[in-house]
Amino acid sequence: MTQSSNPINQSGANSLSTGDDASDSPCIGVCTTLYDEVCQGCGRTLNEVSNWVFFSQAEKDVVWQRIRADGTAMRFQRQAKDSKSVDI
Repeated sequence: MTQSSNPINQSGANSLSTGDDASDSPCIGVCTTLYDEVCQGCGRTLNEVSNWVFFSQAEKDVVWQRIRADGTAMRFQRQAKDSKSVDI
């Protein structure tokens, strides 16, 4: 068996844990909806999470715009923290 000529990117650039903007989904793998209908990890509603794979790109873009404008999900708190660490 031979190895593929395409090496696996292990930088974590598209990792759930980094909450990067290059990802198709806002998911960061921290799913929690305590006492409300919005995931505290990514900022999407339960309907948006469960139907994400069926959304058109335009529908996804609308959700991304809303959750970025809100900015309260853990995904954005991690990004802000990571960017401050880089600036130091």
